[in-house]
Amino acid sequence: MATQAHKEVEETLEIIEPLCAVFRRTLKAEGLKYTPERAQVLDAVLRFEELFEAEQIIELLKGSGFRVSKATVYRTIKLLVQAGIVQRVPFDDEQAHYQTVFGRQAQALVIRTDTGEALRVDIPELARLGDEICRRLGLVAKGHRLHIFAAATPARPE
Repeated sequence: MATQAHKEVEETLEIIEPLCAVFRRTLKAEGLKYTPERAQVLDAVLRFEELFEAEQIIELLKGSGFRVSKATVYRTIKLLVQAGIVQRVPFDDEQAHYQTVFGRQAQALVIRTDTGEALRVDIPELARLGDEICRRLGLVAKGHRLHIFAAATPARPE
């Protein structure tokens, strides 16, 4: 009989193993190898549930004692985007933000342009709508993302 911890490990492995395979295929197609440094970047990326920046990955790896160059982190994130594991989130022009999308529940974000805050919202109808649109076109939906950019309503003069 499996313990709760064992079940959690199995659930984690069910997600991680396919991600590694997807990433390895992308690297192989580019003539690149799956190195320990790239594995560490992938592991660090998967630790973020919310939006993240490359600098946060660098800090996390430094704090864990791993030596990965800044260039390797940026190149690996670019490869993870190419593999469909990570998605660049159009947040602002100054700093690139990313989110893990492969193996995660579809989500919608309300991005506050006035505060820089990203709020996750659950819109189950959106997934159903995407599935229906794809079905009509003879396609199968592979996921969706919705980003709404918003700011506080300006106060009206009395």
